[in-house]
Amino acid sequence: MNQPLSPKDIRPPFGRYSHGVEAPAGSRFIYTSGQLGVRADDSVPDSVEEQAEICFENIRAILAAGGMELSDIVRLNAFVTRREDMRRYMNVRDRFVSEPLPASTLYIVTGFTRPEFLVEIEAVAAKAD
Repeated sequence: MNQPLSPKDIRPPFGRYSHGVEAPAGSRFIYTSGQLGVRADDSVPDSVEEQAEICFENIRAILAAGGMELSDIVRLNAFVTRREDMRRYMNVRDRFVSEPLPASTLYIVTGFTRPEFLVEIEAVAAKAD
C-alpha cells in the first residue's frame, strides 16, 4: 500500500493531501494526461465544480482501464484559471481523494486551449503488483 509522508517537523499540509507519498517497491504506475472539464459530447459546464467532477471521473475511468482506482493516486497536479476557484476545486478534490492522501499541487494559470475551460487535473497512480 502507498505510504503517506508528512514529517512532524515541517508545517502540516494546508489541506487534505500528504507532503509526499512512497509507493512500494515493484509498484506499477499510471500517469494521466491533464484532464479538462469537457464531456464526451464536447459540452463544457460553466462552473469549476462541475468541470472538476468531470476531470476526476475521467481520471477514474483511465485508472480503471489500467486496473487501478482513485485510492491508488499518489500525486495530483491541478490548474485553475481563477484564484477564487481554488477552494471550490479543493472541495471537489476532497470528495474524490481518500486515504492514503496523495501529494497535491494547485497552480493558478492564465488559461487553457479554450477559454471556457476553468480547471485541468493530472494524476499519477501507483499500485503494488
